Amino acid sequence: MTYVIAQPCVDLKDRACVDECPVDCIYEGKRMLYIHPDECVDCGACEPVCPVEAIFYEDDTPEEWKQYYDANVQFFDDLGSPGGAAKMGEIDKDHPLVAALPPQEHDE
Repeated sequence: MTYVIAQPCVDLKDRACVDECPVDCIYEGKRMLYIHPDECVDCGACEPVCPVEAIFYEDDTPEEWKQYYDANVQFFDDLGSPGGAAKMGEIDKDHPLVAALPPQEHDE
């Protein structure tokens, strides 16, 4: 089991979750953040600090965003397990599900 970042994060990337994560497993794509399923220790520190409630425990992800579990997992298919997001910086890609979305509006 792991935590999942879903659609509310697209085009926002607040990064409060990144600051809170004790194991540096939240990676930055072009349009959203992704939690590495093998590096996440399920501590849950990221969930309450997300300003748009985009982070869910895998089993608690709303039905409309269930496909974001696969998006988070598959984002790392060609990256493997880098062992920490800080050294990677922004990764110049997104999962196709995210890349295909129109620009997302967020209330400031």
